Amino acid sequence: MKGPVKKVITDGLDGVTLKCREAWAVVREQGPGQVQFWFIALGLGIAAGGVAILFRFAVMQLQTFLYGTDDVAGLHSYAAELPWYFILLLPICGGLVVGLILDRFTNDGRSRSVAEVIEGAALREGQVEVRRGFASALASTITLSTGGSTGREGPVVHLAAVLATCVSRLIKANGITGRDLLGCAVAAAVSASFNAPIAGALFALEVVLRHFAVHAFAPIVIASVAGTVMSRLVFGDVTEFVLPVQNALAFYVELPAFLILGVVCGIVAVILMRSIFWAETVATEIQTAFHVPRFLRPAAAGALLGLIAIWFPHIIGVGYETTSAALTGKLVLHDAIVFAVLKVAAVAITVGGRMGGGVFSPSLMIGALTGLAFGGIATALVPHMSGEGTLYALAGMGAVAAAVLGAPISTTLIVFELTGDWQTGLAVMVAVSISTALSSRLVDRSFFLTQLERRNVHLAAGPQAYLLATFRVASIMRDKDDENAAPEEACWDLIRAGTYIDGNATLEQAMPVFEVTNYTYIPVVTLGDQDTPPELWGALFQVDALRAMNKALAETAAEEHS
Repeated sequence: MKGPVKKVITDGLDGVTLKCREAWAVVREQGPGQVQFWFIALGLGIAAGGVAILFRFAVMQLQTFLYGTDDVAGLHSYAAELPWYFILLLPICGGLVVGLILDRFTNDGRSRSVAEVIEGAALREGQVEVRRGFASALASTITLSTGGSTGREGPVVHLAAVLATCVSRLIKANGITGRDLLGCAVAAAVSASFNAPIAGALFALEVVLRHFAVHAFAPIVIASVAGTVMSRLVFGDVTEFVLPVQNALAFYVELPAFLILGVVCGIVAVILMRSIFWAETVATEIQTAFHVPRFLRPAAAGALLGLIAIWFPHIIGVGYETTSAALTGKLVLHDAIVFAVLKVAAVAITVGGRMGGGVFSPSLMIGALTGLAFGGIATALVPHMSGEGTLYALAGMGAVAAAVLGAPISTTLIVFELTGDWQTGLAVMVAVSISTALSSRLVDRSFFLTQLERRNVHLAAGPQAYLLATFRVASIMRDKDDENAAPEEACWDLIRAGTYIDGNATLEQAMPVFEVTNYTYIPVVTLGDQDTPPELWGALFQVDALRAMNKALAETAAEEHS
């Protein structure tokens, strides 16, 4: 009997092994099915959550070694007791190390963050740069541990996107699957970072994928929950900020004040974003004018941060201690205003100096300070009609962060999940809606989309604008040997008249030529140096370009509504 039983078991195991190999071959060749994809999303969520936790631990351990405390929420209190020269030198040394890392492992000296993830979702089938992504994560770890005034969510989101990219390449995912994997990884990373599963899922949909397709919802939620479970297993089910008491709101009387707060927060958010872009521009001009090596740029930014931190250590790191003080009403009006102004300057210096990190946590701090200052003034003017001043800090925190991220839904939920206070939702929603409506008119919808717009990546206007950049002219043109090709002599006449397009260009450069000339086709050439005449490849027909664009728009619409 033992022989037949052993044979049955062996045959069964061989059969299971064969089926697993066949399933893996199908996944690699044809992409995963729905149920298979959910299991992949679960695994990716666990991995991304683990990466987010490891990143947080890395920052804590390095911070402990340098500052003598692993308490992110109490960093500036510890730093205030250190010698002034230590406060000055630490961000300089950190900036120098960051500069050397980014100079060695990136082509432009920039740290990758959320903007690159959004670009990858829109233009690169859900994939980001892997090698530069790891370098950016390392650089951001050093920045956050040595006094850089940014947040950890940007590096964590990009690091999760790197994981999703590796999985996409492993299973040879198409564009839709790659973007869904990207959304799963981002959702898990955000959820694990902030213990906010609802907001993590919505952040991936609202900010990264920029649609709420039903087919993507289930796997992203699965990954988000997996990331949250990972976080709670390590840190417990705790909120980042603890409010002392439940806030009270006199709904009908006090709501107009939160409308005004939304306007104020929208303006503050725009000031923050434009300060960062101004610092980036000025730093680049100075670097170019004085031929400063790019690896020294973060060190110079670190020197400025160190000088400010000698007197105001509140700017160091993500700023959770100051944010918590604002939410609990432990700051006076003067301090709230001064700290908000200094934090804007510090964030602009850090990001403009290309030190790495994210903008979400700093925007929470600036928003809380803005709200507290506004609440202090409002409650002093009409004390008999006002609730608690700390309620304005909570609403301001959400309003500024939502305007910076361009994500009113997910930011509102993150605020609720960070504080555990769900009773003041109306006030937060009013302030958030007004601030995002205002700021989106003054920038290109959000900080990240404006970042991309400054690099000539036009995502803010929607797929009808950015899809043109995904098509190379050479892939759509008709070769000169094609049976329906344009007459060669006519093409050369147009070339001599100065009407042609480089074969390596995209439809983004080609379509304006059609508009200006009203020709039915444009010659496509290879451009050499001044002594080499152009080589004719063929011609790009307007009808072919429009057909390709129409097909891409249809596929995008189908994905977003599936």
